[in-house]
Amino acid sequence: MKVGIVGCGYVGSSAAYAMTLMGAASDIVLVDINEALAKAQAEDILHSTPFAKPVRIIAGDYAQLKGAELVILACGVSQQPGETRLHLLERNTKIFQQVVPQVLASTPETILLIASNPVDVMTHVVAKFSGLPAGQVIGSGTILDTARFRTLLGEYLGIAPHSVHAYVLGEHGDSEVLAWSSAKVGGVPLYDFAEQRGSNLTGEVKSRIDDGVRHAAYRIIEGKGATYYGIGAGLARIARAIRDDERAVLTLSMPVEGIEGLEDVSLSLQQVVGAQGIIDTLEPTLSEEERVLLVKSAAVLREAASELGY
Repeated sequence: MKVGIVGCGYVGSSAAYAMTLMGAASDIVLVDINEALAKAQAEDILHSTPFAKPVRIIAGDYAQLKGAELVILACGVSQQPGETRLHLLERNTKIFQQVVPQVLASTPETILLIASNPVDVMTHVVAKFSGLPAGQVIGSGTILDTARFRTLLGEYLGIAPHSVHAYVLGEHGDSEVLAWSSAKVGGVPLYDFAEQRGSNLTGEVKSRIDDGVRHAAYRIIEGKGATYYGIGAGLARIARAIRDDERAVLTLSMPVEGIEGLEDVSLSLQQVVGAQGIIDTLEPTLSEEERVLLVKSAAVLREAASELGY
């Protein structure tokens, strides 16, 4: 599968590197307004292929995205000191309004995978103006938050995170919802499993895990300036699901209509991902408290999108 990546900073380059290690693509084209950066990233990652998978990696322009089945958008600007959220959204929207038409001119039937923050709002904006079918504009959403949740639960319970099935829904951000009530480990309900292991999930433990998930990005950014390895691996995981038509269930963002009474908002739910992008959305199993929190998360995102006129 041919994959394009627009934006070769920390996130875009980490996604390309992770895809190379996983073998999630046969061809990767890196595009950046800074051509020297794109060329340097492509050459550096190319030199890892003898130790990884046989992937062809080049730096190019939009024309070289022709035939790409997936294009990851990791471009945009970061928030400046004193800048309002609305101004940041407006600046990134203008960038996407320039980038997306150039991508679609070269590969009009591609799947767009949005990785730029605030990812849910940017996904909603692109879904509105791109004209692509539903499911072909995907936001990375809470795929990383879900991974953090599973990692911390696995650490506490002494179990591999691969055996933990727990999801984070809603916004990729402060209003996200950890779906404790539906979590399972090895097919056993989470609370039953914890009791069997003698590792009861007390309120204090749950609060610590919630904080570990919800505020992870703040701690990482404080320590090294940005988060990129985790989301890079998450983007590669999405690419692999598309390439192999896996029908994998991943927590990704897209416009939601009619689930949990939500309308005209993009947020993360459990999505079935295959060769055509998102092919189905699952109705989440939530407690009443979690349902209320999800509706509140949707309201936060809807307000942000409406400020942009979307």
